[in-house]
Amino acid sequence: MYKHRYLPMTEQDQAEMLAAVNASSIEELFADIPAAVRYDGILPMSGQLDEPALLRHMRELSDKNADFDRYTSFLGAGLYDHHIPVVINHMLSRSEFYTAYTPYQPEISQGELQAIFEFQSYICELTGMKVANASMYDGATALAEAAALASGATKRKQIIVSRAVHPEAREILLTSARGLNLEVVEIGYQNGVTDVDALQAAITENTAAVLLQSPNFFGCIENIRAIEPLVHASKALLVVSANPITLGLLESPGALGADIVVGDAQPLGIPASLGGPTCGFFAVSEPLMRRIPGRIVGQTVDKDGKRGFVLTLQAREQHIRREKATSNICSNQALLALCASIYMSVLGKAGMQEVGLLNARKAHYTASVAANGPLSLAFSAPFFNEFVLKLPDSADLAAVSAKLLQAGYIGGYNLGDAYPELKNHMLIAVTERRTKEEINAFIRELEACV
Repeated sequence: MYKHRYLPMTEQDQAEMLAAVNASSIEELFADIPAAVRYDGILPMSGQLDEPALLRHMRELSDKNADFDRYTSFLGAGLYDHHIPVVINHMLSRSEFYTAYTPYQPEISQGELQAIFEFQSYICELTGMKVANASMYDGATALAEAAALASGATKRKQIIVSRAVHPEAREILLTSARGLNLEVVEIGYQNGVTDVDALQAAITENTAAVLLQSPNFFGCIENIRAIEPLVHASKALLVVSANPITLGLLESPGALGADIVVGDAQPLGIPASLGGPTCGFFAVSEPLMRRIPGRIVGQTVDKDGKRGFVLTLQAREQHIRREKATSNICSNQALLALCASIYMSVLGKAGMQEVGLLNARKAHYTASVAANGPLSLAFSAPFFNEFVLKLPDSADLAAVSAKLLQAGYIGGYNLGDAYPELKNHMLIAVTERRTKEEINAFIRELEACV
């Protein structure tokens, strides 16, 4: 069988291209790269594979992944195993959406713009905010963008963030803050939620924003109503990162006084996809509308009075304002935002409430079953669909996770990796997909492992 690389090139092709650039060899093309940093030798790769052999090889690699079809997952920590209605993939596969790109010419991109407009409308309704943008890369970068917005709006340089915020989101915040010369102050937690006394003591006249996550990384629900007056008393902004699934059940952050609400739309019909991509959302109160990063799709009418959609306020973006732009975010996750829009439209208000209730009830059932044996709940604060289990001090979480995987379960997140003080603590996530039988069997297996 004829074999070829996936970038086909004959020896004649290679010779002709080298001649065109006056080079005698491929190595000569890299002469400007110092030898000290150049890879010396041949990369550790297999030889050429024909197509059937390559497909077999790729299937073997794929089978090593612990996917949600073959394993029962109790792992959350930002990416969740929620049910994805089949209509979503059907709609996304349509060429009008699948091939759509940035709608710089709105007059010929009405369908794409309407899809984005619907996403914005849904996010505003969920979060209780006045304005939402066309989506962000993910929830973590949205949180960092919120800090940048707050600094620009208040002309202050201090950002206060709770340690109960997702550790990876805090790392991204720190990276962004270095470039913007922002001071980031982290506040500890008590009983799984932000330490309100420590927060109050940390707020100064230079505080631009306080960043919270609710439910937070431990799954606990923050007391935003108590924190809001502390933040606004110093004229700082309150930023809340929210799980959208909770917003069909819990009071919206906007109703609780948040100035900026961000989050990740992955729970809204977007596959976990081995870690991404996902889709972030970003919503603000009306006074901050002109500072919101990215683009906003607006609704208008044409000269005949027909409804139409346009790009609104995009002068904030770097392709127009260059270094004066308020953000370098000009792209959006339109296809994944469409996932979320279809999900919310299919479920409706009653469906979103039902999914929220199923998540909360199943998680609380799991916690009640787990607390009857050698495991215990680490915190007593209210939680949604994630909670922290304390395992016996003698337990080796790496070994426990390996045993669970052998038994067909993707175990919870080892909190000791990000919180040294929580060694032997596991973050458990329970979604509407988990059955009572799966929950009981998982807890039995977990108890047997410790």
